[in-house]
Amino acid sequence: MTKATSLGELKESGYRPRTVKDEIRANLIGKLKSGERLFPGIVGYDESVIPQIVNALLAKHNIILLGLRGQAKSRIIRQLAELLDEAIPIIAGSEINDDPFAPLSAYGKAQVELNGDDTKIDWVTRDNRFVEKLATPDVTIADIIGDVDPIKAAKGGHLLSDELTIHFGMLPRANRGIFAMNELPDLAGKIQVGLFNIMQEGDVQIKGYPVRLPLDVMLVFSANPEDYTARGKIITPLKDRIGAEVHTHYPKELQTGIEITAQEAWKEREGMEGFRLEIPEFIAEVIEQIAFEARDDQRIDKMSGVSQRFPIAVLELAISNAERRAIQTGEKKLVPRISDIYAAVPAMTGKMELEYEGEQVGAERIARDLIKRACGVIYEGFLLGIDFKPAVEWFDQGNKLLLSDTASAEECMLLVDSVPELIDSASTPLALDIDDKASLVSACEFVLEGLYAQNLISRSEDGGFEAVTKAKRDRRGMIYEDLTDLDSFN
Repeated sequence: MTKATSLGELKESGYRPRTVKDEIRANLIGKLKSGERLFPGIVGYDESVIPQIVNALLAKHNIILLGLRGQAKSRIIRQLAELLDEAIPIIAGSEINDDPFAPLSAYGKAQVELNGDDTKIDWVTRDNRFVEKLATPDVTIADIIGDVDPIKAAKGGHLLSDELTIHFGMLPRANRGIFAMNELPDLAGKIQVGLFNIMQEGDVQIKGYPVRLPLDVMLVFSANPEDYTARGKIITPLKDRIGAEVHTHYPKELQTGIEITAQEAWKEREGMEGFRLEIPEFIAEVIEQIAFEARDDQRIDKMSGVSQRFPIAVLELAISNAERRAIQTGEKKLVPRISDIYAAVPAMTGKMELEYEGEQVGAERIARDLIKRACGVIYEGFLLGIDFKPAVEWFDQGNKLLLSDTASAEECMLLVDSVPELIDSASTPLALDIDDKASLVSACEFVLEGLYAQNLISRSEDGGFEAVTKAKRDRRGMIYEDLTDLDSFN
């Protein structure tokens, strides 16, 4: 269909304007009727967050998403733009997307008055109707609402109080669209008051001059819960004006987290043609369980949370370590091992805010402890009831085993084959092909790590396994005590 280029053509086309919230509501209803998936790529919110957002949009409410970092708040907000029409008409040259049928700015009104049905029309796409801003303490009214532009006044011969002298800020430029403000509590109180005035009264004062701006805009905010931040707060009048407060959350089930991590992690590596990546199920579960353990750990700040980016980054680094090994050894199959997860500790330490107790222990030691605990949990899920007593006794006889994260699967198989019944006991319950050496090595290392988590054997910093001392075996499961001993293997 040919788009109108003038106001007269627009009238003849039968176009009828509607508010942005009516537009979003109508398009949302259409998607619901057709069964189209809302918010593609958002996993784990189908029964919680998404229904609340849908209800808020149907009610034509402004929304705030409250949640800890890494809970997909920004991604959800950006996908709201998909509920806008593909394009809408505006008066050509308008800075604030003036509706040709009801212009808001002095410029738009002048164009219609001067040109009538010959007023030129432009079309704005949905992407250009979404405006996003990260709130910081240095954001000003000029940034959000606008400011007097003395150059405009001088060139046009206008008084400073004339609307034509205003340089519009981000919010007016989002007129007839969506304006998103991330981390709202960080916004200075007086700027929040300015937002409230726009929402409530449609007016604001710029440099002492009252300006009437009854904007047609949907406002969407994101923030950490107020109790979780000392940086600022949301002023009560603004909070009261926000129609719906939707709380996001971390994955509630391990499989949900695994699905998110698998979806988001970078696994298809360029330059690795001829190599094949295979991530064992137990490796994926261990990585995700580490994040679950971290969120429950009293040494890690609950108010900061543990982002879903945590397991994503761990998986990516584990794959990279396996990739490095494959490049160096010439192997064509990449199968991450537990030792590759230990190599991903740098992805963990930067994503944990520690409490005082945690600071005394140190982020790296806590990260290694989380790996141990996660392996213990997943080991029980895969191998509970399997008898590895011959392997434990082999270590008790003084034997040691060092599985380097740079050693090829061929080399590692020669080593693990010396541990009685280890390969057979690991391969059968995990349904592994006995000829798939890369997967077998990964499985055997998983078993050894599980035995270590149960304090049946010990593990050194460099990945060596040996017999555990009697003192440690007597306090099986006392993981925290390992961390207080600076000379311990953990």
